[in-house]
Order: sequence, then C-alpha cells, then structure tokens
Amino acid sequence: MPWAEVLSLLAMLAAGALWWDSFKSREAGMRAVRAACAAEDLLLLDDTVALASLRPGRDDEGRFRLRRVYRFEFSDTGDNRRDGQVTLLGSELVTLHLPHSNRSPLRSVGTPDEEQNRPFPRLPS
Repeated sequence: MPWAEVLSLLAMLAAGALWWDSFKSREAGMRAVRAACAAEDLLLLDDTVALASLRPGRDDEGRFRLRRVYRFEFSDTGDNRRDGQVTLLGSELVTLHLPHSNRSPLRSVGTPDEEQNRPFPRLPS
C-alpha cells in the first residue's frame, strides 16, 4: 500500500475521532445547560449550543484534552434573550455561566470547591 494512501487513511481516522469526540462533548454540554435551565426555571432558546472556542488543554491528571466553550441563549421572562456559556474539558463540565437575571440570583458553577453545592449532577466522562 503506497504511503499516500496510508496517510490519507490515518487523516480520515483522525478526523472521524475528532468528530465523534466533538459530538459527545456537545451532548454533555446540552445536558448541563438543560439541567441548569430547568433548575433555575429558565427557558433554553433554540434548544442548542454553538461552539465558540476550541483549544488544547490538560485535565487534573495532566492528560491532553480539548477545551471547548459553547454559547447558548436563554430567557428568564420569555420576552428577552440572554447569553450563557458552558466550558467543557473533553466531556467533563468545567464551568457553566448564566448571567444574573431579573427573577432569581444565578451563579457560575464549576470549581472543585463548589462541587458539593452544584445545582445539577456531575456529567459522566
């Protein structure tokens, strides 16, 4: 088998692995956002998250992971749009930011010290 074919096959496999990892991370982000909006009685608009940033990072054990930041929109009154963001390292939730709304005080979630006070369960990896 010529080297060009081998390299092409490896490139396709790497692209497929990146796509699959991105799909799993996006689903983990959607679960976190849905849970946070349900806990705070907010309306998740468009029922989706959009990738805003993708860069390399390391987890607590020093392993290489992709750090993804997703943006989404929600409404606290039903008549407005507010921007939020969720950050994942691999498929693990790092932070979820919902700006303060007019109805209830919202908080940023994600540091290990606050793990006991999370309004939603930790996501599986």
